[in-house]
Amino acid sequence: MTIRLRLFIFIPLLVLLMSFVSYFLFESSRSAQESYHLFMNRILLYKQVSRESKEVMQDLNRYVIQVSAESYPDLVFHLNSLHHLQDELYRLEKNETNAIAIGNYINLMGTFMEQAWNMAEDTETQEPKSKASAYLQADQLSRFISEEGQAMVDLELENYRPLYEKLMKITEDMNRLGVYLVITVALLSILFSLWLSSSISRPILQLVLTAKQISRGNLDTKAPELQTGNEIGILCRTFNHMIDNIQELMVKNLESLKKERMVKELELKMLQSQINPHFLFNTLNVIAKMAYIEGAEKTSDLTVSVSRLLRYNLQKLDHPVTLREEVFHAEEYMAIQKERFGDRIRFITEIDEEALGWWTPCLTLQPLLENAIVHGIEHLEEGAVLRLSIRRKEDRACIEVADNGAGMDPEIRDRLIRSAREDVQHPFSGKGKSSGLGTANVFKRLHLFYDGSQTIEIRSGIGEGTTVRLTFPSSARAEETEWRCHGV
Repeated sequence: MTIRLRLFIFIPLLVLLMSFVSYFLFESSRSAQESYHLFMNRILLYKQVSRESKEVMQDLNRYVIQVSAESYPDLVFHLNSLHHLQDELYRLEKNETNAIAIGNYINLMGTFMEQAWNMAEDTETQEPKSKASAYLQADQLSRFISEEGQAMVDLELENYRPLYEKLMKITEDMNRLGVYLVITVALLSILFSLWLSSSISRPILQLVLTAKQISRGNLDTKAPELQTGNEIGILCRTFNHMIDNIQELMVKNLESLKKERMVKELELKMLQSQINPHFLFNTLNVIAKMAYIEGAEKTSDLTVSVSRLLRYNLQKLDHPVTLREEVFHAEEYMAIQKERFGDRIRFITEIDEEALGWWTPCLTLQPLLENAIVHGIEHLEEGAVLRLSIRRKEDRACIEVADNGAGMDPEIRDRLIRSAREDVQHPFSGKGKSSGLGTANVFKRLHLFYDGSQTIEIRSGIGEGTTVRLTFPSSARAEETEWRCHGV
């Protein structure tokens, strides 16, 4: 359950509980107020009837006895008021105790009002003696009304007393229950607040402690794995995932540093293998010119080829080159080997011009050709064939270096394949002659250069020759990207 959902559920729940308690207390108070209001209305009604009957008598005295015509509207007004009060008495809720008394009281009011109306209407025709007698009867009825009203008040008080005691007991119980409910809701609110704050603050505190451990360099620590679907659980899992990513990046950085160190070592070995190459390059140029002057054109051409190979090594080894440059360099190398072996080796090239636009590390083809000669066909007296094939296959460049020589042992072939990704001892260590870079070194440099997106295959068998197939990815096309070498 998410924290947001918890808040949406529990906070309205607490509000509802508080509202229920408030409504409960309000209903308890309202019930008591209604009972008290009903009782007071009945008392006030009796009092008002007594007061109106006295007002009627005063108006009758002025109108009938004192013969004041101005008091007639007041008399009519108070009689009508008394009539309305009689109607309210009819509508009062009655029980077995007060039903008869209220009925007699209403009849007494009716007799009084009838007597008063008769006196008001017959005041001009009645004799003074009759008027006085009628007035005395009406006054006596008014006193009866007042006395009966007081008796009705006493009766209502008597009837209301048990109800009042019961109401007070209920009110006391309700108040006590209300206090309990308020305390219960307050405790629930406190417990919920503690639970919610603890469920949020404790994991966050653990995250803070974990972050402090990471800031000190301790990446082996982990945030608590909360098996919940709320935001804190997601944050903990994301935090741990971030730690895993940091560890993976550190491993990759270490691998990258290892690769850079390996490249530097290769460069150092290469430099150590060069014995004053600039001096040698200048010396070869001098020898080539002297041979040409003396008429030894073949010796001059051979010296020029060696000079070009040396220039290529000096100027290109620390930069990527295109396959076109590698093919030109390989042809120069094979021209020298042709002079060495003569007709014993036949060099065949199958070059697709569309496949020469791929970037590759410098000295990729020459070590493969040299390896094929030294370990494959050098011992053959005749019929040796070395074939270099470069073609484009869809969006990749495919290179094959094949010979019909002695072949290689399956174990050595597997070690060569693994050497691209692992620190494997050179399979041909101590055998024959090589350029110092070697086939295994070429494979490793290709793996670093293409970041593992190249493919390397070796098909070979004892006495069946060897074919090395390389496939370069489309991302290394010189027409599409400006490749940057990182010391490969």
